[in-house]
Order: sequence, then C-alpha cells, then structure tokens
Amino acid sequence: MTDRKRRWLWGIPLWILALAFLAPFAWMLSTSLKQSVDAYRIPMEWIPKPAEWKNYAEVLVGETSVLPAFLNSIFVAFMRVGGELITATMAGYAFARIRFRGREKIFLLYLATAIIPSQLLLVPRFIYFQKIGLYDTLWSLILPGMFTVLGTFLMRQFFISQPAEFAEAARMDGAGEFRIFASIYLPLAAPVMSALGILAFVWSWNDYESPLVLISNPDVYTLPLSLTNFVDEQGQMDPGLSMAASVVSIVPVLIVFVLLQRRFVAAMTHTGIK
Repeated sequence: MTDRKRRWLWGIPLWILALAFLAPFAWMLSTSLKQSVDAYRIPMEWIPKPAEWKNYAEVLVGETSVLPAFLNSIFVAFMRVGGELITATMAGYAFARIRFRGREKIFLLYLATAIIPSQLLLVPRFIYFQKIGLYDTLWSLILPGMFTVLGTFLMRQFFISQPAEFAEAARMDGAGEFRIFASIYLPLAAPVMSALGILAFVWSWNDYESPLVLISNPDVYTLPLSLTNFVDEQGQMDPGLSMAASVVSIVPVLIVFVLLQRRFVAAMTHTGIK
C-alpha cells in the first residue's frame, strides 16, 4: 500500500469524525440566526432565510444582555489563570527542586486531595465564604481556582525533567533559589504554562456549579449563570436567543486555543501526557 493510499485510508474516517463533532456547533450557529418558530422546523434549514442578526443584538445590548456577565467571566477567568500559574509554578518548582524534610510525603498527600469530588466542597466553601464576607462576590469563585492539584503536578513533572546542572552552575555563581527559579527554569516552562493556562481558562469559563452555589446577585452573575435567563419558569427556552448567547460564550475559548494551540501541543509532548 502506497503512502498516499494509507493517508487517505486514515484521513477519510478522521474527516467523518471531525464533521460529526462539528455538526452540533453548526446547528447552534444556524439556530442563533433563526426566529423561534423556525428553530424546530423539520426538515431543518441549515442556512437561515432570512438571517436574524437581531438575536445577537438582543443578547449583547438588549434587556437580557449577557455583556455584564461576559465581563464578569473574563475577570474571573484571568484572575484564576494568573493566580494558578503563580501558585502552580512555585509549588511545582519547590516539590521538584528544593529538598526539604517530608517533601515526597507532603506531595503525595497533596495529590490525594484530587480524589475528593469537587461537589463535596461546595457546601463547606459556601459556609466559609459566608462567614468571611466573600459570599456573593466574584472572589468566592477566584480564590479556590488559584490552587489546583493538576497545575502543581504538571509543573512539578516539567521541572523534574529539566537538567539539574543548570541550578548547580547558577549556585556556584552565587545565585539564590528564587533567582534560579525566575531566571533559568521559569522561561523554559513557557509551553507548559501556556497549556495550563488554556486548561484553567476553559475550566473557569465553563464553571456552572460554583457560581450556582456561591452567587445569588444577578449583578455578579458569570456567563454560564446568565445563559439561564433565556429559560422561563416553565422550562421553555427561546432557541434563537439561547443559541446566540451560546455562540458568544464560546468565542473567547476559541480565541485562546487558536493563539496558544502550538504551545499546548508542545507542552503535552514534553510532559508525556497522551
């Protein structure tokens, strides 16, 4: 079998799978440009005639605008990503390169916390933030997201894979531990940090459970909560407006991934994650 035939043999099923995964997004985009009465028409019209661009105007600047919630989600996501990158890189470096008593046991205990379902922590967080006055604020969403087991694990694995000779040479020149971390190892970690930043951004952007429990004021709703405004008390949904808001909600995730996809792939390759 020639290489060309082999590429076609693998390529055709992959294209079919890609189209199958993209079909729901195409349906969402198509429905966002339709009137409500046309959304459930059978057979489905993939190309709306005419296109209802007013759906996007309504969700952005209308009475049910998602723009305030969009900005809240942007703020929460960037704060969480920035905080997680700081804590994960420093903790990962400490567990990988700084020798201290009980280091391995502490790290194993830290990893063990990953088996606790996140849903079990919602009520304790609710009580804790209510007592310290942070309930119903965006900080109740930001602070827990700054510390993750996966982020620390990823950075530790990366720093372990780097040559120890870099640090030894720097110490001989009189560099302190923080200088070694900031000037030598941190620049090398840019691909892994980019991958972690993408993951943290997506987790924060799509988080629905935490805001549902910790946020009750509509003024500080995040985007996932704001999307529920298009469903009435009887569970009826306005399909055109809902899909238009959903399209708006996925744009930042697509932009982040497109800008950082090469670094993401490079990071997954270097850390050995399949």
